[in-house]
Amino acid sequence: MRILINIGAQSLQLLDDDRLLCEYPVSTGALGVGEQNGSFKTPRGRHLIRARIGDGMPENTVFVRRRPTGESWTPELHEQHPGRDWILTRILWLSGCEPGFNRLGEVDTMRRYIYIHGSPDITAMGYPGSHGCIRMRNADVIDLFDRVPIHTPVEIIESD
Repeated sequence: MRILINIGAQSLQLLDDDRLLCEYPVSTGALGVGEQNGSFKTPRGRHLIRARIGDGMPENTVFVRRRPTGESWTPELHEQHPGRDWILTRILWLSGCEPGFNRLGEVDTMRRYIYIHGSPDITAMGYPGSHGCIRMRNADVIDLFDRVPIHTPVEIIESD
C-alpha cells in the first residue's frame, strides 16, 4: 500500500499497487509547496509514515505537540481560541526519504512536524489552507489511519 497526495488536486489517494482503494479531499499548505524549515509550506517528494498517534481516541480530540489536551473540539471552543491551528482526532507523522531535499538539515519533514491530521468540520477541504500539514476531515483521517501501518510510503506531488 502507498499514499499519493496531489497538491494540485487537493486529494489524497490510498493505493494498493496501482489500484485505487479510496480517495479523500484534503487541504495542504496555504503558502504552497516547499521544504524549508519555517516556510509553512507542504513538502514534496517521497516520505513515509514515521508514527501513528491517536489510535482509539474519540473524534475531535484536540492534540498539542502530539499529545491529547483533554479537550474535544466544539464550535464554542473554537470561538474561545480564534486562530488556533487545530490538530484533531488522529496524526500520521511524516518523515522525508530524500536527504538534502526533504530529510536532514533545514529541509527535514519530520523535524518540521508535518502531519496528516484531522481538522474541525468547518475547515474547507479541496483548497490550500494549512500551515504545511495535510488536513483531512475527521471521519476520513480515522478511515485512513485504520488502513495504514507505520512505514507506509507517502508521495507528495504538485499535480498529476
